[in-house]
Amino acid sequence: MTFGFAPSSAASLSTSAASAHRVLEPAEWAAAGIPLLRNPRDVVSGLHARHRPRPATAVVAVLDPDERLRASASFVRRPAPADGWMFRNALLDQLRRVIPHDLRRRTPVRTAVLLYCREGDARWTEEDGAWMWGLRDACTLHGLRCGAYITLTPDGWQVLGEGRGGRRPNAGSAPEPFETAELPPPRPRPGGAASDVLRRAAAR
Repeated sequence: MTFGFAPSSAASLSTSAASAHRVLEPAEWAAAGIPLLRNPRDVVSGLHARHRPRPATAVVAVLDPDERLRASASFVRRPAPADGWMFRNALLDQLRRVIPHDLRRRTPVRTAVLLYCREGDARWTEEDGAWMWGLRDACTLHGLRCGAYITLTPDGWQVLGEGRGGRRPNAGSAPEPFETAELPPPRPRPGGAASDVLRRAAAR
């Protein structure tokens, strides 16, 4: 004979209440002093081209002080209720795989940003709040500055808490060639009669 205990309603309520606390509201995020990206569109376009995220895909990236990409990883969110603690663990696992921690530094130098591709519009959701909580906590545990949280939806991309965004890339757009975005602009080709005269003179 075996005996067991079914979870009480009080225990279920306490679990859901604990999960609710692992969510950051937009006002809390705005008051956290998250550093602004100098060129968010370049960051978004670069990560979109590298990882080609689809809905339910998270892309975590580490930037240096000059906003150059040092490491990034992407993963698909598991179908489970939004919980900042679970998101924190998933983000921390990815960070540990791609870049060493900076816990020995007194002040964080590198910054982690999170791009999350999802359905719906750009308005804040409780799922976004859970990702924000998870990103902030993962950064603390890995010795990084907590950077921007960016959503990628069918309407476009948006840096939550800042109001900056754009229509492309979006959740359904094809990625732009990543190499093209990083290469310097091509040098202008010489041409015209004056150039021909100079070339002939040089040949003599």
